[in-house]
Amino acid sequence: MAIKYFIVVVSKDHLARGVEGGFMQANHGKEAPLKKLNPGDWVIFYSPKQTYGGKEPLQAFTAIGQVKDDKIYQQKMSEDFMPYRRDVDFYKCTETPIEPLIPELHFIENKKAWGFKFRFGFFEINEADFKTITSAMITGEPTITKQI
Repeated sequence: MAIKYFIVVVSKDHLARGVEGGFMQANHGKEAPLKKLNPGDWVIFYSPKQTYGGKEPLQAFTAIGQVKDDKIYQQKMSEDFMPYRRDVDFYKCTETPIEPLIPELHFIENKKAWGFKFRFGFFEINEADFKTITSAMITGEPTITKQI
């Protein structure tokens, strides 16, 4: 099966929990997006804001991960919130603002209204766009942040 590349939109503070725990969630914990992923697929995380519900903008790519296996599971976070998750190996990378990359990214069709695509929260990109983003985020050999 061919490797695929995806972008997940998540605030930086929520993403930090996933990086620390070696997992990802998408679209507020929905299962459907996670079913589109296969082991070995790559995921780039884009953070429009520093904090969920906050007003401080970030507009940067903040993490890169690779799907570890084919398991989707639920995690109880509160009485009424049990999001679906996938385990991910996160790679050491540098937070990278999107703005300088916009002219090169094919998935952004309208360069003036570039934020529109991110409203979907989860979408596939092509390999060329993946390489453009990762080359700005990772210098040298990719290194996993930690083994879980």
